[in-house]
Amino acid sequence: MAGTRGEKVTMQEHMAINVSPGPIRPIRQISDYFPHFYPFAPALLRPRPAPLPALPSGPAPETCLEEEQDGDSDETTALGSLEFTLLLDQQNSVLHCTIHRAKGLKPLDSGSIDTFVKANLLPGMSKASQLRTRTVRGSRGPHWDETLTYHGFTCQDAGRKTLRLCVCEESRLRRRAEPLGELRVPLKKLVPNLSRSFNICLEKRRLTKRPSSLDTARGMSLYEEEEVEVAGEERGRILLSLCYSSQRGGLLVGVLRCAHLAAMDANGYSDPFVRIFLRPNVGKKSKYKTTVRKKTLNPEFNEEFFYAGQREELAQKTLLVSVWDYDLGTADDFIGGLQLSINSTGEKLRHWRECLARSDRRLELWHPLDGAPPQLGD
Repeated sequence: MAGTRGEKVTMQEHMAINVSPGPIRPIRQISDYFPHFYPFAPALLRPRPAPLPALPSGPAPETCLEEEQDGDSDETTALGSLEFTLLLDQQNSVLHCTIHRAKGLKPLDSGSIDTFVKANLLPGMSKASQLRTRTVRGSRGPHWDETLTYHGFTCQDAGRKTLRLCVCEESRLRRRAEPLGELRVPLKKLVPNLSRSFNICLEKRRLTKRPSSLDTARGMSLYEEEEVEVAGEERGRILLSLCYSSQRGGLLVGVLRCAHLAAMDANGYSDPFVRIFLRPNVGKKSKYKTTVRKKTLNPEFNEEFFYAGQREELAQKTLLVSVWDYDLGTADDFIGGLQLSINSTGEKLRHWRECLARSDRRLELWHPLDGAPPQLGD
């Protein structure tokens, strides 16, 4: 090669190629990194399913199986479970429901969860029998250990009533609490004076409708169950105490409490009070009324009234008891009432006779309210 000014340039070449690279390795595929996305992967590379938990040997209708892992679950345990205990106190006509804890709750939104348990007796008005626990905040496995008490609950009620427990979630973004799941327990399973523990899986809330045969007055449209309540039970119950006092020479009437009253106000509650009247009218002290309890369907009064008279005279009279809803500026709404006399039947007659047959002994008994307004004339 000729360079500039006639100079001759010599060019040298150097070879640096490795002619022995070794065996060629195959190119890695994406299925090597994500084998569960590769449909044609060998069976040995696929993960084996976890073994199913062993089923219990005997039947256990009051319990449900819980998952051991935190993955997706089937429909039976998707909403979690609730542990509680029921006790029917036959002597005091009381049903105790102790809410212990919940497990595996699934919140509606991600993040912390604030929950409480709401209880209702069905069939009947939801507001009249509604009780609830306190709110436990920030837990998907909340512990309540709280007892809800239903007064005026008899063995006859247990044979035809169902307890509904609903786990609800409170949220600051929503005005109303949202149900996470519910369960229903037929109370005919209970044995009086024997507590029974349950651990039941939650289910989706059942949508129910109000019976068309029920009264459509204020508050009477709060039914949430298809079954119609027995006549006389729709308006609630009252616990009365009767005692003939030999020292004072007259009848002591105690108005202790009411339970499951019908709601007469637009807010779903009532402002109840009780009137009592001994007929025929003898003197000015024949009519009494209790104080008003605001915004409740399960009021507690614990007030006592006295009617003077001999035992023989009282036996010929009639005691009228009526429960009213107090309304400011308008007429009070009648909720329900009953009559006690020798012409009564059933438990009312027994209560009236035993009261006058025994002296200085208080007899307490629950009575259902009926829808007949009392006749206050002589």
